[in-house]
Amino acid sequence: MDQLGETVRKGFGNVVDNLGKAVRDAFAQAEGLDIKINGTNISALDDSTGNLTANGTDPLLSGKKTPATFEGLVVAYVAMLVMALVPIYFGSWRSVRFQKHSKTLPKDQQPEKMSAKDAMMFPLIASCALFGLYLLFHFFGKEYVNFLLTAYFFVLGVLSLTTFLSPFMSLIPGVPKEPTYKISFTSRTGTAETPYFDYEFGYKDVAAFGLAVACGVWYMMKKHWIANNLFGLAFSLNAIEFLTLNTVLTGVILLGGLFFYDIFWVFGSNVMVFVAKSFEAPIKLIFPQDLLELGMNAKNFAMLGLGDIVIPGIFVALMLRFDVHLQEKLKRKGYFYFKATFFAYFLGLVSTIVVMHVFKHAQPALLYLVPTCLGTPILLALIKGDFKEMFKYEDHPVDPDAITDKVKTDKILKKEN
Repeated sequence: MDQLGETVRKGFGNVVDNLGKAVRDAFAQAEGLDIKINGTNISALDDSTGNLTANGTDPLLSGKKTPATFEGLVVAYVAMLVMALVPIYFGSWRSVRFQKHSKTLPKDQQPEKMSAKDAMMFPLIASCALFGLYLLFHFFGKEYVNFLLTAYFFVLGVLSLTTFLSPFMSLIPGVPKEPTYKISFTSRTGTAETPYFDYEFGYKDVAAFGLAVACGVWYMMKKHWIANNLFGLAFSLNAIEFLTLNTVLTGVILLGGLFFYDIFWVFGSNVMVFVAKSFEAPIKLIFPQDLLELGMNAKNFAMLGLGDIVIPGIFVALMLRFDVHLQEKLKRKGYFYFKATFFAYFLGLVSTIVVMHVFKHAQPALLYLVPTCLGTPILLALIKGDFKEMFKYEDHPVDPDAITDKVKTDKILKKEN
């Protein structure tokens, strides 16, 4: 059985590599996408979980590159670090507020939470999606695929950026802070009403929506790196705020699975790199390394995929909520695990940059981020005696009555069938 599995794995790998080589050669001949830095070939950013790239060039931003100076590299890497840390920090705190708010909602309006089974399936689903995009770009051409992706990300980006900008609009003098309008859709059954959609908004939301639409049009027309980063920051912040791991075990399974996913698709195949070169959407943060020389016309970019922010970021946010739990249950003070995990993420990202800069090759950032972000809080929990409490913690504890009701319902349905 093991021999059969090994044969299948090798066969699939050969098919992927051969198909990738043919597509890559054709793509390079048609588009001239050889990327070289000081005579050294490097790979561009990988997409799905995203990897940091040295001196990469976005295919949307064509033109001759200016070699990066030492000062330019420092500015770019510091900017990338700041842009990665900001959404994790603020998204984590917003996730605490979101968790407290969600606990006040009725059971049928509770946000969905990721289970351990979902976490196990995620790398497989992500792999299928990645390889599906690879085939789409190969058989239909990147122009047609990117047209649909641009339309999709325009809508998604405008909504995310509106949510991101709305709190800042309330700081403008004269703008009412309280909602003044309400849109509601309900379904009536007899005398009972079931709400399907209920949204309150005010002038600050309208102003934020207008700015978000303007930014979306700017991105679609110019593909400018600032517009790209605004969308990327909004995506990251909202994802960290609203995505709920629920338990530490779920986080360990998710990050562990994506750890191997990232390594396989970066080092084991060219699929991820090819998709990233072809994919035209704000799924990465970019910053020019030649900003000091060319200003806003810079074309030589360092890049970081949003997955390298969001995936570790939702675990960092979980550690903050765990700290809040320790404060409420055990009367602890401070945010020990959040600060430790946040600093561990910083060290992991710095390690990624250093290795990438030394070897001049794209790095699977989760290779460095997962061990630091998982290992640090778990090791500290073992030392402090919080290991059992950490793995018992749940953002949204399962209601025993709900489980009992579900079991009873399943038994009734089986009898009827």
